[in-house]
Amino acid sequence: MTDRRIVVVGAGPRALGLVERIGANARVVGSPRERVQVHVVDPHPPGGGRIWRSAQSPLLWMNSEAQDVTVFTDASVTCEGPVVPGPSLAEWAAGPDASAAAGALSARDFAPRVVQADYLEWAWRRVVSTLPEHVTVHAHADRAVELHGTGAEGGHQQVTLARGAVLEGDIVVLAQGYLDQAPAPDEQRLLDDAASRGLTYVPPGHTADLELEGLRPGEPVVVRGMGLAFIDLVVLLGEGRGGTFTGEGTQLTYHPSGREPVLHVGSRRGVPYHGKLGYEVRSAASGPAPLRHLTRERLTALGAGTAALDYRTQVWPLVVLELAVAHYRRLFEAHPERTRGTFDALERALVTADVTSGELTAVALTHLADPEDVFDIERIDRPLRAVIDQATRAADVERVVAEHIRRDVVRRADASRSSDRAVFDTLLGVYAALAELVVSGRLLDEDRVRHVEGHFHGLFSFLASGPPPRRLAELLALHRAGVVRFLGPDLELTIEEGAFVGRSGERVVRARAAVDARLPRPDSALVTDPLVAGLLAGGELRSRPVTAADGTALGAGQLVADARARAVRADGTVHPRRYLLGPAVSGSAGAGGFSRPRFNGPGFRQNDAVARDLLTVAVSDRATARLRLAPHPVPTTRDKDHRHAS
Repeated sequence: MTDRRIVVVGAGPRALGLVERIGANARVVGSPRERVQVHVVDPHPPGGGRIWRSAQSPLLWMNSEAQDVTVFTDASVTCEGPVVPGPSLAEWAAGPDASAAAGALSARDFAPRVVQADYLEWAWRRVVSTLPEHVTVHAHADRAVELHGTGAEGGHQQVTLARGAVLEGDIVVLAQGYLDQAPAPDEQRLLDDAASRGLTYVPPGHTADLELEGLRPGEPVVVRGMGLAFIDLVVLLGEGRGGTFTGEGTQLTYHPSGREPVLHVGSRRGVPYHGKLGYEVRSAASGPAPLRHLTRERLTALGAGTAALDYRTQVWPLVVLELAVAHYRRLFEAHPERTRGTFDALERALVTADVTSGELTAVALTHLADPEDVFDIERIDRPLRAVIDQATRAADVERVVAEHIRRDVVRRADASRSSDRAVFDTLLGVYAALAELVVSGRLLDEDRVRHVEGHFHGLFSFLASGPPPRRLAELLALHRAGVVRFLGPDLELTIEEGAFVGRSGERVVRARAAVDARLPRPDSALVTDPLVAGLLAGGELRSRPVTAADGTALGAGQLVADARARAVRADGTVHPRRYLLGPAVSGSAGAGGFSRPRFNGPGFRQNDAVARDLLTVAVSDRATARLRLAPHPVPTTRDKDHRHAS
């Protein structure tokens, strides 16, 4: 009997999904006479990994309803391997295997992240306990720090762990999730200047990992960023410091503990992400909406299917058209009393309109009874542009932003605005289509980094990855209590005369402390993970600084893989034995979050294809797999009865 040895670096949700697909496919591909040994390396517990670990505040919530989260395939998933159904988060919470923390979680609830951690840990145990007999998983509670390849095509892989063990394998999959980065140059300057002046600066990072003790009670703090990291920050500095809410629904009152700082917040848009939708669309078919214009066939026809595409002139217009068509189609189907003529006539007119001008909006207005129903991507992306200028007084800005949030909370609960749901569903397909362009190499680096990883990802997050509606109601209550103040759009953060200065137009606030409330912008040139940094330094992974045509430095963006998720080297060649998966990889399918049941999640499809690759790519026959250990061996779990953290 021969061995196939696979080393997976990372034990979070992506590694969980890959191991599940390895087990499912091992029953139908490859030889049962070949043992498959999978070594999974991560210092954090398997299933959840670092980001979804149980050791974080129970006040932090997921931003998806429990019914919309699953780690198991279902009949909607179009993959070659066997479908192995399993419970969604909501179904698990209602079943006999749920943890005590799952409590009375309902399908429409937004679960605490610690409950998701329990679900992922349970899913890991289930996956490992049901593997076929010839597949074995070894979990290593350690950190991978080096990767070397020897032999022809680097076919023999050696992964060195922090405690000295060396894992030898045929294939390596890097699935570490979000990679630690050094501060970007602007952030490092703020850190250095703040330290020299006795100020407190909290740079971008995952909220659960941040040190917030330097944000003192009652003191002003400039906060740049209004996405999910900002919402988490507010939770930890409000309820996390003893404050409480009373009231029901959106009518909340916040009662300060006196330990909160005063947060003066702004961002590029000046408003928080849209809240998650609070209604079901019963008339819509379950599952993702098929794309009508940003199709593989249409993109293949451009440039004969091989030439690089220009994002702004060839791709972005199709993105906008796709979203607009989804919006209007739902409007005509579900709310015909607000439309004129037929949807088909409108769609034909939209196809010939100039998306880059106001023509798309003008065409649509002739088919609408209410101008509020128009899909205007510029107004959607920058909602305050028409109502706030540099000279707008601070009090007026606060009123406008608060009213925007209030209206958003109402709209996201209003089923008569179900066109928002259609856009949300279509965004998922658009995201997958852009990811396919990236991995096929049909976008230039500037377009990939600036427009896909930058602008589109930001727009996607703004529209589709917002907080639970309750969090926005809490934000309004915190504003009324004076704990949160709104600065407005285009916030700039500097240090002047010994203090942080937040400036939005002519509105200015000075403070001793500041927070960049966001995740670091992905830049592989700044990665500090020792294994990945070593591969980058040796040219084994691709990382090229990108400069825009206007001279703007864009960083190096994410790691690059090919369409089969194999690592692309600095010279553009592909390593046949190394794979890259997850949010650190440009175009990696399903990197935007957990899959929804019955939505043919792209992450499932990619995991399945990669698993089949891992099980079928040719490897050298060996009698046994080897593991060289340091003098003090690292504990490992060899069999399907995995019980301890890794």
